[in-house]
Amino acid sequence: MERPLVELSETEVRLDFMLNSKCRANVTLRSLSATTAIAFKVQTSSPHKFLVNPPAGLIPPLSFTTFQIILKPQAQLPPSFPRSPSDRFLIKTAPFVPNSPDSTHPDSLNSWLSSLPRGSTQDFKLKVAFVGPFLLHQAVICGDIDSVKNIIKRQRSILAELPPREAESLLRAATELADPEDMVNLLLEAGLTIDARAKADNVGGFYEVDTKWQSKGWSELHVAIAFDRTEDALHLLDRVGPLDFRDKEGRTPLHLAASRGNIQCARTLVESGADKDAKSKDGRTALCRAAANGDHKMVELLIEMGADPTIADDRGRSAFDVARDKGHEEIVEILERGETVLMAARRDDLEHLQSLLQKGASTNYCDQYGLTALHAAAFKGHKNIVSMLVEFGVDLECQDNEGHVPLHLAVEGGSLETVEELVNRGANLNAKSNNGATPLYMAKTIGYNDISEFLVSRGASSSPSSSLSSSF
Repeated sequence: MERPLVELSETEVRLDFMLNSKCRANVTLRSLSATTAIAFKVQTSSPHKFLVNPPAGLIPPLSFTTFQIILKPQAQLPPSFPRSPSDRFLIKTAPFVPNSPDSTHPDSLNSWLSSLPRGSTQDFKLKVAFVGPFLLHQAVICGDIDSVKNIIKRQRSILAELPPREAESLLRAATELADPEDMVNLLLEAGLTIDARAKADNVGGFYEVDTKWQSKGWSELHVAIAFDRTEDALHLLDRVGPLDFRDKEGRTPLHLAASRGNIQCARTLVESGADKDAKSKDGRTALCRAAANGDHKMVELLIEMGADPTIADDRGRSAFDVARDKGHEEIVEILERGETVLMAARRDDLEHLQSLLQKGASTNYCDQYGLTALHAAAFKGHKNIVSMLVEFGVDLECQDNEGHVPLHLAVEGGSLETVEELVNRGANLNAKSNNGATPLYMAKTIGYNDISEFLVSRGASSSPSSSLSSSF
């Protein structure tokens, strides 16, 4: 597969639509080339509706540029929303050859790219979605629950950020529907403010908020997390029961944070000790839910914090499987990066590993035995890989399922150079595994005299642990 020249900030441009007003959205292009500037031009399928500024340009190596998409004032609602099937953009890119155009002016670059032979450019498609409070209100008035869901999915904080008066108006519109309950439930669960929810009794008279949460089996922490109230959640952490308290569907607060894209709440929960791999009744983890939603930021966070993408739900599907089935290619790539980092470390593929890490791949991914990339590189004696991983901030004291740190595995692998590298980088000489084995104990037991002498010379304790068993 041809290596991409650029990376798009989004594969879908989202425009906050308002009648008779210009609507703008920014798109960022990031160059993945370390040596060559990349030329780009942007074409639209609907030039009568859209402007692009600038329509063409240059991206310096490993840098980025931003262009703006402008929707001209429209006197009517979009025929369909949020996804617009007829509106889309094509971004054409190619390595810039100096002096090929007359200048680097957008018009010259545009003409130059247009003159290139078919197949010599790398093209990217950018879809269009119309979102925003105005269209959300229209969808609620029409009782179009699917459009409401899709707008909220694309703008997860839209309801929480509505001013109280607009939130109340939206809730009133929902309660005036012929069958209002599903719409009201959707809006409340998706993050209307407390003030707006409290006014529900005055608006419709049928909705009991407290009973609603109790019927779901939600704790106070569930409610705070569901509505992305991080400060409330922080106060609750000191006085509520288990962080992994489950509702009637077996969902923990972390499941709700992941489902709703509440990044800060999810980080707070995991950092406070929440089980990042907890399963709900259907066997799904928080990571699985985020992958199903196509929420790349949440997936990146959970992977970074050590969530396991290989855990299968009750249907035997992992986060990998769910992302692939739903066509979330970006999520699949993120999930595979951690696994690929581990494989690159094992194979001593320094160049590939560096590329992955520069793109933000997680170094915390571990296999079913708890082995990270640093464990694997240490055991294989790949000194340069170990050095690179440490420079990228990998924890020297990360433990596998048996409590081994990378220094234990470097000793077991018999590489004195790798042992020296880890010790010089600050590894704990006297780290103990779950059964009490230290690196020095392992070296002596295996018979690695050179490693034993080095560890002793650097201050390793020779006192054996009383808890040692016959194995490491």
